[in-house]
Amino acid sequence: MQDYLHLEIEKKWQDIWDEKETFKAYNDYTKPKYYPLVEFPYPSGQGLHVGHPRPYTALDIVARKRRMEGYNVLYPMGWDAFGLPTENYAIKNKIHPAVVTEQNIKRFKGQLKSLGLSFDWSREINSTDPKYYKWTQWIFLKLFEKGLAYKKEMDINWCTSCKVGLANEEVVGGVCERCGGAVIKKAKSQWMLKITEYAERLINDLDDLDYIERVKTQQKNWIGRSEGMEVDFRTTSGDNLRVYTTRPDTIYGATYMVLSPEHPMLEERANLIENLDALQAYRDEARRKSDFERTELNKEKTGVEIKGIRAVNPANDEEIPIWISDYVLMSYGTGAIMAVPAHDSRDWEFAKKFELPIIEVVQGGDVQEAVYTDTDKGIMVNSDILNGLNVQEAIEKISDYLTDKGLGERKVNYKLRDWVFSRQRYWGEPIPLVNCPTCGWVALPESELPLTLPEVESYEPTDNGESPLAAMDEWIETTCPKCGGPAHRETDTMPQWAGSSWYFLRYCDPDNDDIFASMEALNYWMPVDWYNGGMEHTTLHLLYSRFWHKFLFDIGVVNTKEPYMKRTSHGMIMGENNEKMSKSRGNVVNPDDIIQEFGADTLRLYEMFIGDFEKSVPWSDNSVKGCRRFLDRIWTLQENVTDDAGYSKTLEVAMHKAIKKVSEDYENLKFNTAIATLMALLNDFKKQTAITEGEMKTFLILLNPVAPHITEELWQVLGYDNMVADQTWPAYDEAKVIDDVIEMAVQVNGKVRSTITLAIDATQVMAHELAFVDEKVLQFTEGKRVVKEIYIPGKIYNIVVK
Repeated sequence: MQDYLHLEIEKKWQDIWDEKETFKAYNDYTKPKYYPLVEFPYPSGQGLHVGHPRPYTALDIVARKRRMEGYNVLYPMGWDAFGLPTENYAIKNKIHPAVVTEQNIKRFKGQLKSLGLSFDWSREINSTDPKYYKWTQWIFLKLFEKGLAYKKEMDINWCTSCKVGLANEEVVGGVCERCGGAVIKKAKSQWMLKITEYAERLINDLDDLDYIERVKTQQKNWIGRSEGMEVDFRTTSGDNLRVYTTRPDTIYGATYMVLSPEHPMLEERANLIENLDALQAYRDEARRKSDFERTELNKEKTGVEIKGIRAVNPANDEEIPIWISDYVLMSYGTGAIMAVPAHDSRDWEFAKKFELPIIEVVQGGDVQEAVYTDTDKGIMVNSDILNGLNVQEAIEKISDYLTDKGLGERKVNYKLRDWVFSRQRYWGEPIPLVNCPTCGWVALPESELPLTLPEVESYEPTDNGESPLAAMDEWIETTCPKCGGPAHRETDTMPQWAGSSWYFLRYCDPDNDDIFASMEALNYWMPVDWYNGGMEHTTLHLLYSRFWHKFLFDIGVVNTKEPYMKRTSHGMIMGENNEKMSKSRGNVVNPDDIIQEFGADTLRLYEMFIGDFEKSVPWSDNSVKGCRRFLDRIWTLQENVTDDAGYSKTLEVAMHKAIKKVSEDYENLKFNTAIATLMALLNDFKKQTAITEGEMKTFLILLNPVAPHITEELWQVLGYDNMVADQTWPAYDEAKVIDDVIEMAVQVNGKVRSTITLAIDATQVMAHELAFVDEKVLQFTEGKRVVKEIYIPGKIYNIVVK
C-alpha cells in the first residue's frame, strides 16, 4: 500500500475534474435543476482566510450530493471586485486598481481550486468586466426610466479617511466600516434609489421564503415598519410642525417638542428666533457627528431651546417649548418629535437634565420618584377624553379625534431610507447619464453601453469631495443624446453594492451579449434554491438584491418575484484565543499552510466538524491533526476489502442507519454530526476482519462531499468503475433503521432519574419490571405509594408517587 500523499493526490484529482469538466452545469432543460449559491467574494490582497472555506465547503457538500441524486447543478463562482478596499490599496501602493484586481483574483482563484470546490468555472463572472457591468448600467437606466433613480442634495455620511460618501449601512459604530476612519456629515448632491417604494413588499414576501428566522427578523427590523399618526402641532410663528408617532394616545403627556438641528424652520423663521447664534453653533457641532453617535442610547443628552417660538399641543391647546437636539435626525420621520418624558427613556433623560415637565398619562409609573414607564399596557390618566381607556382603545379614539379635527392622519412609516447610490471615487461602474443645460439628466442610449472607465493618471480622491473623473475634461465633455447640444457626463460612480445586487442572474447565462440573461435560462435556473452567506450581509446585500430583483420582475425581465428561496448563514471561525482573526492580534490562520501540511480534505473535514455550522467557533490546531488521523485510518481500509457487492449481516443495520443520518444531516447543516456518524461507522469497520465492496463504496460516497480527493483516489485504487462523482447517492431501507431495542428515560414525578434499555415494542409491565430494579429509580420510589404510571411505548415512562 502506498502512502497517503495528500499533495500529489489532491492536485491529481483537481486536474482531472478540470479536464473532464466534471462539475459543469449544462443547459439541458429536461433535467431537474438545483442552484446552490454562495456569496461571491471580494478578492483582497490578503487572499483567502480560513473563514472563507467554511460556507463554500458547506454548499459544496450539498452540490455534490445533488449531482449524485440526478440533478443538473449550477454551483458558480465569481468576483465582486469594484469598491473601496482595492482602490485604497492601489492608492497606498501606487498600483492601478485594475492591476491590483487582476492579481488578487488570480491568487483567490488558485486558493479556491486548491480546496477542491466543485464550482463551475465556465460561468465565472467579474463585476469589473465591461461585459458584465454593461448590464449593471442597463439596470440602473431602467430604474432611472421608471423614476426610481433620482438626484438629491442631502447630508451624507462622509469618511474623512477614504474621502467618500457612505450609505448609512456602511457606518458601523460611528466609523467607516471599511477603514475605521471618522465619519462626519457633508452636504452633497447624490444619486438615490427609491428602495422605500418596495418596503411593504420586502417585508410581506418574506412569509413565503425558507429563510432562517434571525435573517427574517433582521430584514424586518431594518425596514422598520410601524403604524401610527402624523400629527400637526401649530406654532406661535404661524407654522405647523408635523410629527410622526406610534403612540398618539400619549399626546396629553407631550410637554415639549424636539427638532433636528437641521430642521428648515431654523432658516425659515430666523427673524423670529432670539438665540439664532446658539442654535447655529449647536447645529454645526451636530454635523460633525455620525448618525450612530447622535442616536446612541446611553450618550448624554444635549440641546438648545428655541427662544421666540413655541408650539401648541393640539390635544389641549397648551403652549410648550421647542428644542433642538442631535438625537433627532432629519432623515427619520419628519425631523420633529413630540416629547413624552413620562413614557420614553430618551425624552425622560432630556427632561430631567433640562428640568422640563413630566406628566404621567399611562398609569403604572411613579412619576413623583422620577421613574418613567415605557409601556403599551395600562389605563390612561391625565388625558381628558381618554381617561379610563386602555392603551389600544385610546389610540383608536385619539386617532379618530385628530383625524376628524383635521389635525393629523393615520400613517404607515418605515425606518428604511432610500439607497444612497453615488460614490465620488474612480473604481466603480460609471453612471451612464449626462447632464444637459437644456434637457437635464439624460440617459445614454443602450447602444452606447457599456460606458467604460477611462484611464486616469491619478485615481486618488480629491480634497473637495469630487470623483477623480471630475478632472478629466475630455471624458466629461460630450453631447446630449436627446438634443445634440453640449453636455457633461456624471462623474460619480456606483457603489460596490451595485454589481452584487444581480450577479446571481448572470450565472444563468454569462456569455449572453443581448441581455443579462435569457428568459429561457432564467425560467430554468431561477430562483436560487439555497443561498448561504454571512449574517453581516442580511441588512445590506440581501435587502438590496431583493429590491433589484423585484424591480426586474416588475418590468418583466425575470420570472420570479424573489431571487432566493432559501437563505442560511454561517458562524465565523475565530482565532484559537476565541477572538476575531486579524493581523493586529496575530491569530490569523492561512489556509494555504493547512493544505500544505495536512491537505485540503483535512481542512474541509475540520471546518465541517468544528461545531455548529451557524455558530462562531475557535480554531484548534489539535483538532486539525485529529481530522488528519481520521483520513489516515480511512486510507488503510483498502487493505481489507472483499469483492462482495452487498452489506454483511453484521454491518447491515449500521450501514442503513449511516446513510439515513448522513443524508439528513447534510441537508440540515449538521455536518459535524454527519461526520461523527462516519467516524462511528469507521470504528465499526475496524472491528471487522474485512469489509465488503458494497460497504466500502457506500462509505466513500457518503464521505465524498466532505473529502472528495481521498475518496476518488481510493475508488480508483480499488479498481471501481468511473469516479465517485458519477455514482448514485445511496438509499436506505426504512425497516433496517428501526432499532430493536432503545434507551428510555424513566421519570419519577416528572423528573428524569434513570434510563432503561428495553425492546421498542415492550409493554408497560416490562418497563415496570426493569425500572423497579434500577437503584436510581428505587432511591425515589422506595417507601412511597405509586399513584399513577404514564407509559408511552418507545418514548417515556413516568412514575407518580406520594
